[in-house]
Amino acid sequence: MSGELSPIDTAKFVAAKRAVEFVEDGMKVGLGTGSTAAWMVRCLGEMIREEGLKVTGVPTSTRTAELARKVGVKVVSLDEAKWLDLTIDGADEFDQDLNLIKGGGGALLQEKIVATASDRMVVISDASKRVERLGNYPLPVELVPFGWQTTKALIEETLAGLDVLGQNVTLRLNGQTPFVTDEGNFIVDLHLHRIANPRQVSLVLNQIPGVVENGLFIDICDVVVIGHGSGRVEVDDINSGTHEEDRIEFVESANVFSDLSD
Repeated sequence: MSGELSPIDTAKFVAAKRAVEFVEDGMKVGLGTGSTAAWMVRCLGEMIREEGLKVTGVPTSTRTAELARKVGVKVVSLDEAKWLDLTIDGADEFDQDLNLIKGGGGALLQEKIVATASDRMVVISDASKRVERLGNYPLPVELVPFGWQTTKALIEETLAGLDVLGQNVTLRLNGQTPFVTDEGNFIVDLHLHRIANPRQVSLVLNQIPGVVENGLFIDICDVVVIGHGSGRVEVDDINSGTHEEDRIEFVESANVFSDLSD
């Protein structure tokens, strides 16, 4: 293994490399958003070029769509695909029940729609994202811009009645202006520190007028693939209750390891 990759990038890469082994010829695959998912898209492109794999991808953001086209993955909309065999995506946190926090990259709405329109969801991650209890990573909530400050105040009022440690809510910015999602919405980040009941929090947040969706993915993920800087990979399947370990040996290739800043 070359020294070009940092341990964290190595962990992300080996997780992505192992995850694309779930992809079979002819599948329709949801393509996640984020730095780890970008590795997966590159690995999928390499499989298409070198093995002749025929795959149709449904991206969860414009930047994933651009990368997929660049590496040779056929891209269609979810409306065209209708239903997916598999979605592979990253996560900001996951617990032992494979409940997730997602949305650090700002694509949580499209990510959740695509994941729930799939027979199976595989999450790729490094070991730092595994937590005993969700909430240390800020929980993203997507809001319509109209009346967003009122919606934010309603969220803060609602959090007072929930079993969470923190109640600070901040608007996500892009420089000096609000961050805007692909759907034209804003995101607020909830600094909860601990979420005792993720299912309850998710249900309550989505009942607030102005909230479009939240970043809690409950009972959606089927498999998590955890990469390590040493090249070791763990695979946990929540449905079968299995835990596997493997090691990914690789030689850096210009096709996969180009544009590392994407």
